[in-house]
Amino acid sequence: MILQLKNIFKGYGDPAKPNFRKVIEDLNLDVSINQKIAIAGPSGSGKTTLLNLIGTLDQPDSGEIIFKGSKIKGYSQTQLAHFRNQELGFVFQQHHLLPQCTLWENVMLPVLPLKKIIGKAERDWAEHLLRKVGIWELRYQKPSELSGGECQRTAVVRALINKPHLILADEPTGALDEQNASHLAELLNHISGEEGVSLILVTHSSELASQMDMVYHLKNGMLK
Repeated sequence: MILQLKNIFKGYGDPAKPNFRKVIEDLNLDVSINQKIAIAGPSGSGKTTLLNLIGTLDQPDSGEIIFKGSKIKGYSQTQLAHFRNQELGFVFQQHHLLPQCTLWENVMLPVLPLKKIIGKAERDWAEHLLRKVGIWELRYQKPSELSGGECQRTAVVRALINKPHLILADEPTGALDEQNASHLAELLNHISGEEGVSLILVTHSSELASQMDMVYHLKNGMLK
């Protein structure tokens, strides 16, 4: 088991006041190594909140998040930053590439916090991934010179550059046209399986969800 969520509760506001809003309530989830999971649900149901909790971008009010047998609760900010950088890969609806940087520079950014000099192994791995997703020849282009689909493929490579064990994807095809969305869905599914990475994605796309091993629906704060 790579990830376990146990009795997770998350709300916003003051619990003693009427405007308090429960978003996640007594939520449990087990994710196996190499498993691909889709989380669906209406807007406002808490899907992104759940992804942020798993990604330690937010903290639950109660409950335990266990990653590879270790409890995340109690990690310092430095430990959390290291955890996110080394164990997780993030793919968002908007690619969030730095406009002033080339595709290659954007991809290599997550390597920099732990490396003063990017070595041959890291460069070879980046080349392998860029060739796999079909954008190696575009590596010196900037985001403004790329299509939406090419930017999202760059974001996928960036998410994989540190060889994480878990990728978190929040509506990764939401900003793409139908053709590019289909291509990205196939890419995520293929790379997750080939590179041995677990995948949790939030999506409104039934096509993308159908390619996962398991589909959960988030309703009333709980997964079904």
